[in-house]
Amino acid sequence: MRRILAVIRKETHQILRDPLSLGILLGVPTMMLLLYGYALNWDVRDVRTALVDRDRTEESRALARAMTGSGYFRFVATPASDAEIEAIFDRNQARLAIVIPAGFARDLAAGRTASVQAILDGADANTATTILNYVNALVADYNGRLVVRASARTGAALPGIGVATRVWFNPELRSTYFLLPGLIAFIMMITAVVSTSLSVVREKERGTLEQLRITPMSTTELLVGKTIPYLVVSLVALTIVLVTARVLFGLRIQGSIVQLYLVTFLFLVGALAFGLLISSLVSRQQDAFQIAGLTSMLPTVLLSGFIFPIRSMPLPLQILSHIVPARYLMRILRGIILKGTPVTAYPWDVAALFVYAALMLTLASTRLARRKA
Repeated sequence: MRRILAVIRKETHQILRDPLSLGILLGVPTMMLLLYGYALNWDVRDVRTALVDRDRTEESRALARAMTGSGYFRFVATPASDAEIEAIFDRNQARLAIVIPAGFARDLAAGRTASVQAILDGADANTATTILNYVNALVADYNGRLVVRASARTGAALPGIGVATRVWFNPELRSTYFLLPGLIAFIMMITAVVSTSLSVVREKERGTLEQLRITPMSTTELLVGKTIPYLVVSLVALTIVLVTARVLFGLRIQGSIVQLYLVTFLFLVGALAFGLLISSLVSRQQDAFQIAGLTSMLPTVLLSGFIFPIRSMPLPLQILSHIVPARYLMRILRGIILKGTPVTAYPWDVAALFVYAALMLTLASTRLARRKA
């Protein structure tokens, strides 16, 4: 224990003597949270819309007012022909065109189905799909109000189906709330791996690693002593990220914060050990930084479900995603933070994190022991 404490003190002094690195370890997670938290947003608001009102009646204007009043659409042009709509799309002045045909009000008054055409710029397929859903929902709501008014005028109840919608866990359907737990896992993975990947390499460059090799210290003691300071720094960074997410984005932790820290602790142990493994394989800090960034950032972004749904990937990539540890932490964090789900609901994910931590500790210990020998 004395030898472990000696290594911990040594690493702590090393961290404190390098305020730039400490500032990076604590400041970069917050900056990444701000950047990704505000930049990664799938909510579609203020859609630039072109309106072609060929009916020019009170009913058509009421539909237009309903669209602008929703906050999702903003009319920016009133083209007179389909050719003008195409020109507006070509200049990226609008993403949607609403065409209200002549006879719209007449069809409504006669009890017939009145059609409205929605023309979308489908170059961005995801945004176009979201906009189309907004249009369908708004038109359905407007149609429901028309049915209610017609029923009140005639005194007869018109048949229909009413849908009572209730959204759990994220009532406002804010994509930021879905992304933030995944962003936390992403930040923890990068900061933990990068911080420890530079640790042993720094010892190599300064020549102090040779001094450690001739001491009676075991490989396990060296591994534990080097990991604990960075583990503490990572947990402090996690606290800063959670506080920032609460203050700036209003993200509340619905579940147990103790369980959140315990699961993240398990994940960090594996990530820190992975960083030590990388540092034992290279001799320059530049190489360690590049390898750590490549092996931690790309798999976490592409294969963890952080941005791209795993179920939408080709089967080979779905299989490959099982070796990405952030996938399991992300699923647990989303359950704890958004749903208040206890960690016992994710036994296989916890088991996967445990296997990852044990495997990385074993590999790092074996590699460091070999170098010491």
